[in-house]
Amino acid sequence: MPNLEETYDIVVVGAGHAGCEAALACARLGLETILFTISIDSVALMPCNPNIGGSSKGHLVRELDALGGEMGKNIDKTFIQSKMLNESKGPAVHSLRAQADKQDYSRQMRKTLENTEHLTLRQAEVSEILAENGKIKGVKTFSGAVYHSKAVVLATGTYLNARCIYGDVSNPTGPNGLQAAIHLTDSLKSCGIEMFRFKTGTPARVDKRSIDFTKMEEQFGDSRIVPFSFSTDSESVQKEQVSCWLTYTNEKTHGIIRENLDRSPLFSGAIEGTGPRYCPSIEDKVVKFPDKERHQVFIEPEGLYTNEMYLGGMSSSLPEDVQYAMYRTVPGLEHVKIVRNAYAIEYDCINSRQLNATLEFKKIEGLFSGGQFNGSSGYEEAAAQGFMAGVNAAMKVLEREYVVLDRSQAYIGVLIDDLVTKENHEPYRMMTSRAEYRLLLRQDNADLRLRSIGHEIGLVSDEEFEKTLQKEKDIETEIQRLEHTNIGANRIVQEFLEKHGSTPLKTGATLAELVRRPELDYFLLEELDEKRPDLPRDTKEQVNINIKYEGYIRRQKQQVAQFKKLERKKLDVNFDYTLVKGLRKEAIQKLNIYKPMSIGQASRISGVSPADISVLLVYLEQLRYSGTSSPDRVN
Repeated sequence: MPNLEETYDIVVVGAGHAGCEAALACARLGLETILFTISIDSVALMPCNPNIGGSSKGHLVRELDALGGEMGKNIDKTFIQSKMLNESKGPAVHSLRAQADKQDYSRQMRKTLENTEHLTLRQAEVSEILAENGKIKGVKTFSGAVYHSKAVVLATGTYLNARCIYGDVSNPTGPNGLQAAIHLTDSLKSCGIEMFRFKTGTPARVDKRSIDFTKMEEQFGDSRIVPFSFSTDSESVQKEQVSCWLTYTNEKTHGIIRENLDRSPLFSGAIEGTGPRYCPSIEDKVVKFPDKERHQVFIEPEGLYTNEMYLGGMSSSLPEDVQYAMYRTVPGLEHVKIVRNAYAIEYDCINSRQLNATLEFKKIEGLFSGGQFNGSSGYEEAAAQGFMAGVNAAMKVLEREYVVLDRSQAYIGVLIDDLVTKENHEPYRMMTSRAEYRLLLRQDNADLRLRSIGHEIGLVSDEEFEKTLQKEKDIETEIQRLEHTNIGANRIVQEFLEKHGSTPLKTGATLAELVRRPELDYFLLEELDEKRPDLPRDTKEQVNINIKYEGYIRRQKQQVAQFKKLERKKLDVNFDYTLVKGLRKEAIQKLNIYKPMSIGQASRISGVSPADISVLLVYLEQLRYSGTSSPDRVN
């Protein structure tokens, strides 16, 4: 009997956060897309923390939404608590974070996938990629079925050759005990793809009924909820929220961990993969920070219809008897009962320097990659990469121009640029400190920055784009009104200023000048502003931020202009850098490995110094003036 054969425009392998975004983007652009998953029940699974967003990660979700992605809309449907982090700091680091009902999040995403035109969801293990002469032709499943396609997106997450480990126990399974994907790695290696072995981990889930919450600090959500998606009606998300709880480890906890380090596979050598530096296990924290007397433990509900609670901050791979012993030293957990043990998980992923900024493999045309498979960590990083990989796979099939966001446009641009230009020897995690232009790349203005790109791609509707254009117009009109509205130094104004601890006026001032005062803002000045128009809350926030930080924003825009100059100097991705005299050997080696698309990207490669960039710029100028064929282009 012949094996099954089918043909699609695009194949997506893996239905986690990256795969879902990739498949939806392709299908919504009218391409026949098939999405493979080892288990239909694991679609958009949240195998670790039960939340979306957080510091810098909230930026990624809002940018993804502005471009036409799904994660923001899905968490708005399924959150059980929402909180804006870092509100005591400047707007550049404000980040939205929402606790999810895990099962509902997965269920709603699956419903969206199953009801999207041009999208087929299929349970099967992809065991082989099919390529000829450096071009992708499709995939083959473990059953022998062949699926021909014009492009393939790999989004395998933490499933490739996965094994879950705690103590002496090692299970060849994916997260949450689901089946691992054990056949695809060999196929990738045979195609010349370099693989890494990374690890991550997760804490125990415990029974809510066994927790004494009276010994913990209750953590509430925001009184006024801000939705993740710019398309979500803000009134629709104002609802009753559940609480989270905060407690702490202590010296007794740390003592038990130290006494049992020899039983930890992390320290005994049983775990080979490299773990994430910025999300360490509790045993890592105790060893690396011996002077720290306590560590935070966040008790977070996994959903509305389960008693499982997530012990945030206490991931571990210690044996289960040690897990019980250490957890029960924590205030409120003295009688805790474990539902699921904490574990570490090892898995295969790629060295991301093999990718172009489009997330297409340099060696295999039409093969794209996104998510934790690229050596990153986190649901949000995965979703952002999956979306961009899916969009560019679609652009290739549609013979349209690739979409690449640079570091001055989006956190997504920073994320992908870091992955493809830096040597990442551990799972990459997004942080606000990685973004040089973070005052411009705020989570609150993601729609103003990226809606036009999403609309041009074809994933943002005309209606949504028109709303953004109107918002831009309203912001500019209101700023101009404030700049030209003068108020006198009358008694009412002076009393207002005194009430808010602001210096009295000696002469008249514009409303914009008062907004710029540190102790005042646009919202406080409403009582002095008789002609203020009725504007949406998010528009008012943009007016306030743009006036208050005008000088800083102007300065950062000047920095971006300099950055753009280097980004515009394009390089031939097939150029041989041994031809450039004066480059150091390390620079030649790195440039020939990474094959940068621009001088700007070349300058960010580890091992390429400013002196090397100067040599390269001089070389380009010499070629330009001599009229010789130049690498100052992209093929």
